[in-house]
Amino acid sequence: MAFPRVSLMRRPTRPPDETAISVIIPVHNGGANFRACLLSLQAADPPPYEIIVVSDGDSGASRRLAEKSGVEVLKIPTPEGPAHARNMGAHHARGDILFFIDADVTIRPDAMNRVAAAFQNDTALAAIFGSYDDEPLETNFLSQYKNLFHHYVHHTAKREASTFWGACGAIRREIFLMMGGFNEGYRRCLSESTPGTSEDIELGYRLKKSGYKIELIRELQVKHLKRWTISNLLKADIFYRAVPWTRLILLEGGFINDLNTRVSDRISVICICLLVVMIPAVLFIPWLLVPAGLLMCTVFWLNRELYRFFREKRGRAFAMKTIPWHWFYFFYSGLTFAICFVYYRGMKIRGCGRRIETGDQDEQTCK
Repeated sequence: MAFPRVSLMRRPTRPPDETAISVIIPVHNGGANFRACLLSLQAADPPPYEIIVVSDGDSGASRRLAEKSGVEVLKIPTPEGPAHARNMGAHHARGDILFFIDADVTIRPDAMNRVAAAFQNDTALAAIFGSYDDEPLETNFLSQYKNLFHHYVHHTAKREASTFWGACGAIRREIFLMMGGFNEGYRRCLSESTPGTSEDIELGYRLKKSGYKIELIRELQVKHLKRWTISNLLKADIFYRAVPWTRLILLEGGFINDLNTRVSDRISVICICLLVVMIPAVLFIPWLLVPAGLLMCTVFWLNRELYRFFREKRGRAFAMKTIPWHWFYFFYSGLTFAICFVYYRGMKIRGCGRRIETGDQDEQTCK
């Protein structure tokens, strides 16, 4: 696919023995967070070989800010989603390594060194990704909880990974192009108004199935600048992650025992969903208090290390406050999975398997 080039940044001359890293950032009205992202890239030592900003239906402010910064800017007139924007940037990139980051994160000065070293030290390595750090910018409870939770999940996951992460992930350019890039069908899942952003997870699954090596580099960390609220947290967890991830799990035929789909997480989901059914029934069947208590103890024990991490980072009161939110997360994740399971299985029965597998946007094919 050929895309028109909008402008060119001045690329530093690189010695032939160095790894050239192309940073690719999709942005849609990034605001102050995007400004901070660009400033952190300017402070990188050494700097990336090139920075490509893809303005995805932006109103113009972010695009102008990027152009003033001297980076290469590609423009998409109307929003097409992060998968399309990242693919567009990748086709224009000239570096050996594509380093994808989100517009609402800042990198550490040593990020380029860490990315380059990972690929130089292991020629069999196809892709890497990092994590959010444990010092998120926003101080409200949900922002602290959400980002610390993400940090913990990545730092307790397997180093040899089975997925990918577009907010801070790098991949060899030739392998990315060979694999066909991100699946742009993941822009929409249940309806034309519901965007999905699990194309990075799907790419990781494809890489792993093709025999490529992916590594989680815990030392590669970015600071997340987003402010989480109840509404945007639930919207992101349910529609941008749980819905498309469920589709992917069904296509792959099972769960991977890593990150958010570990066995302990799946058991916790089952326990919490049973509790939701059981607790109202206690009013009529008092002896159900015993199994309900056992279920609560099971969930707490399975997640004790996470709660200990919260306590160590932010104190006992903060840790206690995270428990109901974490259990609520298990509930709506399990409920979403159950609804999507029925929905997608129904589509399969009606002959809509192709739409699920390819991300076909034509809803009429399933009527």
